Amino acid sequence: MDPGEHGDRAGAPAFEEIDPADDCDCAGCVQWRGTAPHPARTRISPRHALVAAAAAGTVIGGLQVTPATAAEHHEARPGDPDPDAAAGTPAPQGGTSLLNGAPGTDTGTTATVQLTQPSDPPLTTRAEIIDRAKAWVEAKVPYSMNKYWRDGYRQDCSGFVSMAWGLPRNEWTGSLAVFATRITKEQLEPGDILLFHNPADPQKGSHVTIFGGWTDSAHSHYVAYEQTRPGARTRVTPYAYWTNSSRYLPYRYKGLDASGAAGSDTHAVTPTAFTNYPGALSFGPGADNAYVTRLGRLLVERGAERFYRQGPGPRWGDADRDATRAFQRAQGWTGRDADGLPGPTTWSYLVRGKGKDIPGSGGGRTGAPAFPGTAKFRPGASNSSVTQLGRQLVKKGFGTYYTRGPGPRWGEADRRNVEAFQRAQGWRGSAADGYPGPETWRRLFS
Repeated sequence: MDPGEHGDRAGAPAFEEIDPADDCDCAGCVQWRGTAPHPARTRISPRHALVAAAAAGTVIGGLQVTPATAAEHHEARPGDPDPDAAAGTPAPQGGTSLLNGAPGTDTGTTATVQLTQPSDPPLTTRAEIIDRAKAWVEAKVPYSMNKYWRDGYRQDCSGFVSMAWGLPRNEWTGSLAVFATRITKEQLEPGDILLFHNPADPQKGSHVTIFGGWTDSAHSHYVAYEQTRPGARTRVTPYAYWTNSSRYLPYRYKGLDASGAAGSDTHAVTPTAFTNYPGALSFGPGADNAYVTRLGRLLVERGAERFYRQGPGPRWGDADRDATRAFQRAQGWTGRDADGLPGPTTWSYLVRGKGKDIPGSGGGRTGAPAFPGTAKFRPGASNSSVTQLGRQLVKKGFGTYYTRGPGPRWGEADRRNVEAFQRAQGWRGSAADGYPGPETWRRLFS
């Protein structure tokens, strides 16, 4: 395995709720939480009484938006009633906390919130924000206010945004705005957020969602990426949100890289958007997560298509190992540096497009025009790449939804045709959302 791996990070100070029903989504517990006297719903252990007192003004309730019976649901469409509003049970969120490396470990939030803007916020791009959000959706990261995913971020709505923005710690809805600038509805672009912070009445909850792009020309609905019970999801959402709509405010991250803010994209020069190595535990026998899928797609981009009879997919297999080893050997590495398990160096080479492609594959990135970047294919975009995409879809037999054109303005017909092509590859969920990425582009033009 290539060098540079490190162990888990130390956890944050413990702050725990001991009511076992708070994280239960069964119908009985949902009904009980909606009818029981409120003091009975949250009980703090005596040894944490001082911490609870210090945190009383900082830990707030999030927004419960998924009933127990709707763990598997169809994507909502404009005009659909909100299936979650009936539950009425807020999902609390944690306060600020350090990143935590142990996946799924019960840890706690810090007792204070420091509203301090970093002097040098981490730079990121819109593509990286959306792709990080998609990774949680693909992994179906379960909601929790006191557990941390393998990337170190807390599994609630504000931890989700902290992760997507690449912040150095977990924030909460009371501090996220410090890292952002207020914008207008008309200025919203993918990667921005819609934030509702309600310190006056925590029982009505606060929530934050990531804006993924408009779904209609009237700007009445958008694609929302959010972390809520039972877990990370994306769906078409009325602007600004299902409930408390007037209180959701649009914000833009201050650390947005101008080179990827508009008209360009990191995918144009690198084959991925997950720049941070997720850790050795994300790969190898037994691993089943979105990072394995991302690894496979990156390897296919570099010439490893022959190793995959199907997929790539989220479950680690021999194809992933053999493809990784082939890429490592293409760099001239031997021994443990070419053991088929990606370490930080292998990951860096793949996500940044460095090093040599796998030789003798007849695949890889040859034979297809360079992917122009995801920014070319989003609501409101108008450029020659959209026309090029549409014509190729028609050529491949996936132009069913065009009533005219194709033309340069991105529209719903383009998205639905791309979605049909992606589904023909056997992809599902967010991998078949109708928005072309590097692998969709390569297969379409191969």
